[in-house]
Amino acid sequence: MLSQPQADIGVRPSPIFFAIVALTAAAGWLTTVGDANRIAVFVFVVGAWTVSLIFHEFAHAYLAWRGGDRSVVQRGYLTLDPRTYTHPLLSFALPLVFIVMGGIGLPGGAVLLDRSVMSDARASVVALAGPLTNLTLGCLSLGLLGSDLVDSTTQPTLAGAVGFFGFLQIAVFILNMLPVPGFDGYAAIEPTLPASTRQLLRPVATYGPLLAILAIWRFEPLGDAFWAAVTLITEAFGVELDQWRCGYWQFRFWESELPARCR
Repeated sequence: MLSQPQADIGVRPSPIFFAIVALTAAAGWLTTVGDANRIAVFVFVVGAWTVSLIFHEFAHAYLAWRGGDRSVVQRGYLTLDPRTYTHPLLSFALPLVFIVMGGIGLPGGAVLLDRSVMSDARASVVALAGPLTNLTLGCLSLGLLGSDLVDSTTQPTLAGAVGFFGFLQIAVFILNMLPVPGFDGYAAIEPTLPASTRQLLRPVATYGPLLAILAIWRFEPLGDAFWAAVTLITEAFGVELDQWRCGYWQFRFWESELPARCR
């Protein structure tokens, strides 16, 4: 048990967080040096995805801490150390499989919060903090392309990687905002629901996200609406479809050849 002064310690970034950021930056730099390095694109996207997962969960924890939840300090959530709120299968392996298969990102990790110390309004804000972080990262990435700060002509490989990462962030934002148990969109409205409804839906949270993704893949009207929403946001930044799609194909370094438009 931590003493009260220790429990009130604020943000303490871990060396692991800085190492992941440095690795991601190095991989991004390698995409601009000499021949296009597709493994560097893979490392960049996975590294940037890990950083986004860290920021997503940290946003939940930080606002909960500001709202009076001191348990997040004891659990190490304010250290930006991915080991404190990730699971090897659910946070890395499974999301990576989905990205490789179809370019859709899963939210990833999770933090355990003491909602009993928060008002319903604070709990809703805490729930929305994660997906809004993804939206912010997605908009920043797409903005870099749309404003030509990352030039797709002189730095096509880096531009594709940044575009694909931005696309993933927008996709996971929209996905996570769905009012399905297990997603943050549902967690944001859960405090307003009757206790009996919350109790009834609680078991669904375990498999709700997977069912939602399967529905998007298998139910064409729902899938079309989802991808149309993602495309609408990406195109609002002036990012063309091929810009992030080429990043996706670069990411799949195990493929023998790139599509002609991405060479």
